[in-house]
Parts: sequence; C-alpha cells; structure tokens
Amino acid sequence: MADPSTYRPRPGEIPTNPGVYRFRDEQGRVIYVGKAKSLRPRLSSYFQDLGNLHPRTHQMVTTAASVEWTVVNTEVEALALEYSWIKEFDPRFNVKYRDDKSYPWLAVTVGEEIPRVLVMRGAQRKGVRYFGPYGHAWAIRDTVDTLLRVFPMRSCSAGVFKRAKAAGRPCLLGDIGKCSAPCVGRVSPEEHREIVDDFLSFMGGQTAGFERGIEQRMRDAAAAQEYELAAKYRDDLMAMRRVLEKQSVVLGDGTDADVLGFVDDPLEVAVQIFNVRGGRIRGQRGWVADKGDDAGLPELVQSALMTLYADVTPAAIPREVLVPALPADHEAVAELLSERRGAKVTIRVPRRGDKRALLDTVEQNAKQAIARHKLKRSGDLTTRSRALEEIQMALDLPSPPLRIECFDVSNLQGTEIVASMVVFEDGLPRKSEYRRFTVRHEGQSDVAAMHEVITRRFTHHLRALERQGDAEPGIDPETGKPRRFAYAPSLVVVDGGPPQVAAAKQAMDALGIKDVALCGLAKRLEEVWLPDEEDPVILPRTSEGLYLLQRVRDEAHRFAITHHRQRRSKSMVESLLDPVPGLGDSRRRALMKHFGSLKKLRAATVEEITVVPGIGPATAESIVAALHEGEPPAPAVNMATGEILED
Repeated sequence: MADPSTYRPRPGEIPTNPGVYRFRDEQGRVIYVGKAKSLRPRLSSYFQDLGNLHPRTHQMVTTAASVEWTVVNTEVEALALEYSWIKEFDPRFNVKYRDDKSYPWLAVTVGEEIPRVLVMRGAQRKGVRYFGPYGHAWAIRDTVDTLLRVFPMRSCSAGVFKRAKAAGRPCLLGDIGKCSAPCVGRVSPEEHREIVDDFLSFMGGQTAGFERGIEQRMRDAAAAQEYELAAKYRDDLMAMRRVLEKQSVVLGDGTDADVLGFVDDPLEVAVQIFNVRGGRIRGQRGWVADKGDDAGLPELVQSALMTLYADVTPAAIPREVLVPALPADHEAVAELLSERRGAKVTIRVPRRGDKRALLDTVEQNAKQAIARHKLKRSGDLTTRSRALEEIQMALDLPSPPLRIECFDVSNLQGTEIVASMVVFEDGLPRKSEYRRFTVRHEGQSDVAAMHEVITRRFTHHLRALERQGDAEPGIDPETGKPRRFAYAPSLVVVDGGPPQVAAAKQAMDALGIKDVALCGLAKRLEEVWLPDEEDPVILPRTSEGLYLLQRVRDEAHRFAITHHRQRRSKSMVESLLDPVPGLGDSRRRALMKHFGSLKKLRAATVEEITVVPGIGPATAESIVAALHEGEPPAPAVNMATGEILED
C-alpha cells in the first residue's frame, strides 16, 4: 500500500488550467482517469488527510504510485479527452460501461449510385443512413420485407446485383414485385433514388402523407374500375399500417429523442435506451455492466451518454436526450454532443406528461433486465460452482461452503429491532429454512443485537443436536421432517464490518462453535471481513464469489426489512385499536388479513368492516371512531351550492 505523499506533486507545480489527469500504479498501469475545470484544486483534494477521503478514493490513492496530467483549452476538450483515455486504458477505478452486444441497425447505403437496404452491425460508416438499433436482426428483416412491397428498392448484395445486370434478368424479388429491378433497367437510377427517398422519409417518421396518398390512389383506381390495381394499393396500405402498428406512438408531438433508464446496485448497473423518432419507438437496446467505482447517478448518466454517442454518425444523435438525472457536467456534455451532431442537443429530466411516463417505462425495462441478468447468473450450475470455489479460496476454507447462512438486523431508532436469517444451499436460496428473530432487549445497538441473534441461533442448534440422540442427523423421528436449526452452516455471513463480525465470533466462541466459518460483508466497498483480521479480503468486482455473497446479503436485508415493516404496521394497528372493547388479537389479525394494510382499513366504511367475520356493526363503528380519532371533522357543505359552510 503506497503512501500518497511519496508521489505528491510539489506546491505550485500543478497548473490551474482545465485538463485531464491519470493515476498509475507501481507497474505503470493507468488505474484512474479524471478531468477538472482547474487541475490544481482537484488534484490537491486527493492528497489531503486519508481519513477525510471516501473509502473508494482512499483505496485508489494508496494503490497509485504516480500521477500525471495534460492541459487543454476548454472543459469540453477535457471531457472528450477523458473518455477517449477511459476507452483506451480501461482504468479499474472508473465506471466500466461496456456493451457486450453488437446491435443490428437498419441501414441504407445512400452513398451508392443504386442504394441498398440491409442489416448492419458494428461501427457506423459514412455514406450510410441508419435506423435503430433493433433488439434482433429478424425484427429488421420483417420490417423491410413488409415495406419492400410499398417501396420496392434494392436489397440484394453487390454480387447478386452484378450477376443480374450481366445476365439481363432480375432476381426473384424483382419478379414478385419487391424490387423495382434497377439492375436490368426497369427503373432508372433517378427513379430508384426517388423510391429510396420515400423509404427514408417513411422510416424517418413522415408517414401520414404516404398513407393518405396510397389511400387516395386506391380510391381513384376503384372509381376507374381498375380493381386489380386498387387491390394492390389496398395491400400496400395494409402493409404500411402493419409496420406502423409495431411502432406505436409514444410522444404525440413527434419528438426525436433517446430515453435512458438506469437501475444500479453496488456492483452492477443496468442501462436501457429507447430510440424515439417521429414520436415512435424505432429501436431499443440495453446492457448490464460492471461498476468500477461508487459513482452516483449523475456520473453514471454522463458515462453512458459518452459511451453511447462515442462512435456514431451525427445523424444518430437526436435533438433531445431524456434522462433520470442530469449528467455531472451537464453543460459540457450537451455542448460536446451538439458539436458532434452539428445542431443543438438538449439533455433534460422530464417531470410530467408523456415523456415522464415513457422514462418510467424505460426504467421498468432496466429493472427487468437486471433481474433477468441476476437470475441467469444464479441459475447456471457452473457459475454457482465457481462462486463457491472462489469463496473457499478467498476465505481459506477446507471445502466449498455448500450451506451459507446470512444474518441482518433492522430497527427504527433502536425500537422494533428484528433480525433475519436466510439460507443458501449450493448457491441457491432455500426459503423453507429462512428464520425471523425479534430482538428481546429494546434500545440495543446493531452490534449487541447481532450478538443476541447469533447466540439464539446456535443455542437452538445445540439443543436440536441433544434431542436427536441416535436418530438420523437433523431429522425428527416422529414426523420425518427436518428439525428447525438442526443443520449447522458451512459459513456464517453477517451484514456489516469488523464490529458485527467480532460480536458474532464472541457469541459463537461462548457456545463452543469452532467448526463454522465466519465473515462479514460491508456495504460501502463490498469488503469481506474475517475475525481478528486488521485488513479485509478484497475480491475482484467481477468475481462470482463476491456476487454470490452480495446476493446472500441483499436477500437477508430484504427479509429483515419485510419483517420490520410488518411489525411496525401491526404495532400501529394495536395502538390505534386498543380503545375498542372486545377486539382481541384474532379479530385484529382478521382485519389486517382482509384489508391488507392500515391505509385501506382507515379508508373502509362501517359496512365494509362488518364483512370481516366476527365484526358486528357496533364494533365496526368503534373501529372507525378509533382510527379517525383526533382528525378534524369534514367541513359541512351546502348541497345546493357546493359551498363550504362556516362553523
């Protein structure tokens, strides 16, 4: 671990100009890239007292062995240079946005004499007009196949086009009317270019005019008794509408915009992008990426925008970008995108209306994407086996921890203290083994509560071992079912750092539990703490073992929070309904089971409450009175005029 003072620049050496800086480790690898409006104060902030630094920053500066910088003229230049270096060096302490997919685009080679429509992937090229990206190549081919009957432009490869031209005979598409066959001169290059321009206009969102034009030609043909031609126009109109139905209108003002949604956790971030052109969703893409640091939402948004628009043509950058939070350097990012597009680009956060609703939809897609990603990782047997092996090696265990128990404590300012125990076997949750604890001593700290819970869990385990005698281990001989707490875990994980780990170890030592491994997982940096160790175990952020420990910890936290909320709701109901005579625990439980929440019970009428078994009209009236005691009475209203009457 390096001392930052050994490579700190001399006073006055750092310039005050805008610039970009790089921290390197002892091997010369770039581990962090950043930018600043003024280099001197920004870099000086890294060399203050280590105790004042964020833990992640502390880890970075103590890993680094040198720092260097490059001066630029403007903040926009600094932003562009920063992200070009991030892309080049892939620093471990920066956000690692990587899209691991090559998304297909609908492309038209407008730079060729006879343009062609096709599916393209990879970097965008000059002389090609792009639409999308799409989630699947088949979606593009389906769209193109439908539209070629309306806009019969070339879709064949260069080889097929040359062979047809040499043979003087068009391919099958030309015979069935899905190509105007410019290869054999059925249309001139100028006439084919008009067809291409109409296709581009339609895909660009100018659809109403084409619909009206085809509909009018259909009527004219029918009036002239040219019924076969009218039928062709009818089929063209239906084909066009089928394409439009798949691209529903989401923004009534015809806006061109990209909408970005984000969902993140300490290790990963899911990004979803909807491409809206002419008010219609033309494409969608998304990915789940590793987080290289503890960046907040503004930094994640900025990094995503720079990654998304780094290698696209100017036409692919929309006039408006809708995001859940403005980028960290909002003005610089907007100016840089405007320069690349050649026109103004607006980045904003929608607050209401259709755009806010669309942003909510995109964020829901991001939530589903990260949920699918986690399910896919946890459902793979090979991945789970690798995760258990990585935990075994990192914690120096004699064997992979096939049964992991995790404990978490939840409270509200020292009251209603509860704890949870979740169980993972072979890397998968076993919910039938989950347990809840109500901490008996109010006002305890989380550390004392953790000591109590671990003590109670292993006391139950020791008693279960005493009861089973010579019977099959862990099985109740009378029922044939597993005994509660009978099985000892291979690994105990506590939610927290050294204090929680020390409390758990003290409880286990007092009971003589020696053959169960113990560790703690701290939330901020995802550090793994072992008993009596001064330094944590740092697992790589891409480690499957760390991912499994995080998932176990998050499940314990969820389970504890759920229990805590239920107890708070129950205690609130009990306190409010105490004045109601004759209302015992069973009828209170029946009320909560029927209505589901205190809010719904408050809103219920006397008649609705009497539906609950055991609740009569008199009791229902007492319940309503108790729930609304202390509330101001509803104002009297003149039924004729609707005016509120004064007291």
